[in-house]
Amino acid sequence: MEGRLIAFVIWVIIGVLFIVMGIYDFNSKKAKPFGFWANAEVAPIEDVKGYNRALGILWCVYGVLFTLIGLPLLDGQNSGLIIIPILGAMLISIAAMVAYVVGIEPKYRKKK
Repeated sequence: MEGRLIAFVIWVIIGVLFIVMGIYDFNSKKAKPFGFWANAEVAPIEDVKGYNRALGILWCVYGVLFTLIGLPLLDGQNSGLIIIPILGAMLISIAAMVAYVVGIEPKYRKKK
């Protein structure tokens, strides 16, 4: 039981970090857009505040979903439900990338 609880607590801490990052992005007063991709330049953005708010919402939703898919970690040892956090983390990560590339970036990118 103790090992499962430790794993779940670590999972929740990571999810909460995503939520905190989303809240920070959402409430940011900076005139610089936050990046989605690691070590990549952010495309020129027209409405920086709207872009940061949209990115903040994306990170908050991701953090909540990430935390929820970790619930099977509390199940018994050798449970087949462990596949839910593994596949779920991959699927919500892909969904976040799609939401950014298809929804957020084109909406706020400067038109040429």
